[in-house]
Amino acid sequence: MSEEQNNESTLDLSSLSPASGSRKKRKRVGVGEGSGNGKTCGKGHKGQKSRSGARIPAGFEGGQMPLHRRLPKVGFTSRKRLRGVNVFSLVSTAALEATSASGELTLDVLKESGLIPSQKRKVKILGGTELSKAIVVEAHAVSKSAREAIEKAGGSVRIVS
Repeated sequence: MSEEQNNESTLDLSSLSPASGSRKKRKRVGVGEGSGNGKTCGKGHKGQKSRSGARIPAGFEGGQMPLHRRLPKVGFTSRKRLRGVNVFSLVSTAALEATSASGELTLDVLKESGLIPSQKRKVKILGGTELSKAIVVEAHAVSKSAREAIEKAGGSVRIVS
């Protein structure tokens, strides 16, 4: 019988033990000066943190006005974006006029010409300028003035869902 087979036969619950170094003895505090953790039990002397139930909030500076309250408020987050109101990529009629593309401006053409960053967001056409060429524009939404400008130039608007 080899040594390996012999070890397997003596392996049972009574012979199991954790790997060396995997278990650490807990720190026993307040058991006398000789232990190294007696008297103040590793909490130092006096003070708020040495007391029982000491929970000090993050940013608390001992009663001094905390840094996050001393500094001025800066910037703001639009609630429209959080509600999903202003989620369009906006394209003006001036940008449509400036593009060399003519005829039918689909979402693909708008992306290729660099007017919209990606097709993941919805596209809204905004007015503001007159158009000199007749174009067919494909978008998710169109303002009233943009629709008038496009139709006045002889084009049309196709709403995509």
